[in-house]
Amino acid sequence: MKKILMVVTNAEKLNEKDTGLWLSEFVEPSTEWKDSGYEVTAASIKGGKIPIDPNSYTNELPDVWDGVMEPINDTKKLSDINPENYDAVFFCGGHGAAVDFPNNKEIESLLNHFSKNNKLIGSICHGPAAFVGTKREDGQSFVKNVKLTGFSNEEEKAVEMEQAVPFLLENELKEAGAEYEAKGPEESYVVVDGQFVTGQNHRSTYEIAQVFKDQLEKA
Repeated sequence: MKKILMVVTNAEKLNEKDTGLWLSEFVEPSTEWKDSGYEVTAASIKGGKIPIDPNSYTNELPDVWDGVMEPINDTKKLSDINPENYDAVFFCGGHGAAVDFPNNKEIESLLNHFSKNNKLIGSICHGPAAFVGTKREDGQSFVKNVKLTGFSNEEEKAVEMEQAVPFLLENELKEAGAEYEAKGPEESYVVVDGQFVTGQNHRSTYEIAQVFKDQLEKA
C-alpha cells in the first residue's frame, strides 16, 4: 500500500484576518487517494486540530466529504514523522501556509529526504510556500531550475490579499530560481517536473489528485 504524507498549516491568522487550510485542497485529493487504496496521513508543524479558512467552506459540506475531516481534527506533529515510512509528500494550501511553511527547518529536512530518495513531492496553491527559504544539503535553493506552479500574483490581487500576505508566492518562487508557470485566475493547471507535481490553485485539486496518483503509480 502506497503511503502519502499530507502537510497542512497550523496558522489561523494572517494580519488579523481569519485564515488556515483551504479545505478542498486536503479533502479532495485525500478522498481520491484513499478511494484508490492509498494510506493518507495528515501532519502539521504543531500537530493537533487544523484551522479552516472560512472562505473555503459553507455549512453545507458535500456528503462525499463525510468522515474525511477526521485526519485534520488531530494531525500528527512533523517532528514525530519518520519520512522513511512514506512514498510521497503533499503540501496543501490556504493562505495559512504562507505563514508557517516558509523557512521551516522541519519542512526543509523532510523535503531533503524525499528529494534524495527520489520520492514524489507535491503541492497546491499556497502549498509551495514550503519551498520558500528551503535549501538542499549543498546549499542550493530547493527549487532551482524546477518547473512548477502555485498561486499567482494575479490571483492574489483578484482576492485582494496582496497587501495581507507576507510575500507574493510567485515572486518568491522565481527569486528562488524556479521556472514558474501559471494560467489565468481560477483555471485548473498542474505542472509535472521529475519528482515535483504542483497545482496552481484550488480549482486544480481534482486534476492534481489524478496526476499525482498516476505519477505515484509509475514511481
